[in-house]
Amino acid sequence: MSGGLKWSFSGLKDYVNCPKQYHEVKVLRNYTKSVTEQMRYGTEVHKALEDYAALNKPLPKNYQRFKELMDALAEIPGEHFNEHKMALDKSKTPCGFDAAEYWVRGIADRLVVDGDQGYVIDYKTGSNRYPDTKQLQLMALMMFAHFPELNYVKGGLLFVMHDGFVNSEYKREDMVKLWGQFDGNLQRLEDSFLRDSWPCNPTPLCGWCPVDQCQYHKQRR
Repeated sequence: MSGGLKWSFSGLKDYVNCPKQYHEVKVLRNYTKSVTEQMRYGTEVHKALEDYAALNKPLPKNYQRFKELMDALAEIPGEHFNEHKMALDKSKTPCGFDAAEYWVRGIADRLVVDGDQGYVIDYKTGSNRYPDTKQLQLMALMMFAHFPELNYVKGGLLFVMHDGFVNSEYKREDMVKLWGQFDGNLQRLEDSFLRDSWPCNPTPLCGWCPVDQCQYHKQRR
């Protein structure tokens, strides 16, 4: 891969779900994923919450139900950052988000630094049935790099539509182990680039895949 492997949590998750789709969409750019109503709604909610938190812009009438949740987050002591961009190079050293040498990067919906403890919150507008905290884990690892004073990070998935919260905790002393939990999938991704091998991974979601030339693609009904 030109310039070395570069990844994000969402990109790595796409690769794990289906290497072929990842290659066609993310690498070759032969296809683009269509924007669903759910995705559009999620983007609108994120923007409204960001503007309320960062700019004190009133929430639109149809999003007023999120005000209590957002006001509770604002009460967390410490310095608050909204839509905070972070990136690391291959040595896991902080670098610019758009720097040529970046290795991994991500954007935290809300980040708080209070002494040696930090908080990272990710807003979710979808279902809370199958929460995945690995994104919080990656954000916590990048926080430890960007904020060397931190020894602990509390993470939370805030399911705004369900008034639900799934939390997790991370310690600086566990960083090696936490990074290691990404190694297997990252090695698979790197091997795919080296061998130019992008196998299909058929699932019930194949009908929603934009790669309609795949042998497993099923037309929507």
